[in-house]
Amino acid sequence: MESVSNIGFSSTFRVSLPSNQRKHKSPCTFMVPFNYSIRKNKICCKLSESGIEENPTTNRVSKSKDMMEEYNIAMKKMMRNPYEYHHDLGMNYNVITDNLIVGSQPQKPEDVDHLKKEEGVAYILNLQQDKDAEFWGIDLQSIVRRSRELEIRHMRRPAVDFDPNSLRSALPKAVSSLEWAISEGKGRVYVHCTAGLGRAPAVAIAYLFWFSDMNLNAAYDLLTSKRPCGPNKKAIRGATYDLAKNDPWKEPFESLPDHAFGDIADWERNLIQNRVRALRGT
Repeated sequence: MESVSNIGFSSTFRVSLPSNQRKHKSPCTFMVPFNYSIRKNKICCKLSESGIEENPTTNRVSKSKDMMEEYNIAMKKMMRNPYEYHHDLGMNYNVITDNLIVGSQPQKPEDVDHLKKEEGVAYILNLQQDKDAEFWGIDLQSIVRRSRELEIRHMRRPAVDFDPNSLRSALPKAVSSLEWAISEGKGRVYVHCTAGLGRAPAVAIAYLFWFSDMNLNAAYDLLTSKRPCGPNKKAIRGATYDLAKNDPWKEPFESLPDHAFGDIADWERNLIQNRVRALRGT
C-alpha cells in the first residue's frame, strides 16, 4: 500500500464465535471472524460551539470505513479478485490443516491470547511490512510482547502488499520458516498478512505444494475451499521455478507457458525442499 497514509483506527466491534463454530466459513465475499462477543465502545457526545452535537465514535467509524474502502479498492485492482477485508469485524481465520491456520492480522494482544487458548498456536508467521500495521493503527510491538509472554514464537517475513514480484522473492524464506515451525511440532502455526487473502495464503499454498505430494492446483484448491481468497498463483509458480532451476542457461520464467511449474518432478521437489530448508535462520 504505497499510496495510503498511516491513520490510526479503533474497532467498534470485536467478534468471536464459540469454539464449536470456529470452522464456519462465510459464503459472502468477506471473511467472517470467529468471535462473537460484541463489545460496544462508549459513545461520547459533546456540544460544539455551533450548537451541533458531535459524535467522536461516529467520526472514527466513518474514517475506518474510508480506510477499508481505499484498501479494498486497491486489493481488487492489484489482485483482480472480488474479496474484501473488513477490519471492523476483528481478526478472522480458517484452519487449513491440523497444524496450519491462515488468517488476518491480530489487532491487539487479546487476539494472541485467543490464538493460544482456543487454537493451540505456538508460532505466528507475519508477512506484513511495518507500514501495513501502522496504516491500521495496530501496535505491533504489543503483539510481539504478548506472544513472547505466552511463549509463542513470533516470526517476520515481510513482503510488499499487492506486489507479486515481492511475494515471489519472499516465498522461499517464508516457507522455510513455516516448514521449520511445523516440523518442530510444538503447536499450530498461524500465518497472516493484513487481510489473510493474498500473501499469507500464498505462503501456505507454496508450503503444501513443495512439501506435500500434490501439484499447485491441488494445493490451491485445498486452501481456497477452506478460506475463500485469491492469492497470486503466478508468483508461486515463479518461486517454484527459482528454487528448481539448476541450469544458468534455463529459459526465463517469463517466457514459459501459464501451466509451467504448476507441477514438479520428484527430483525437483527434493531439490526445492533442500534449498528451502537451507534458508533456515537466514
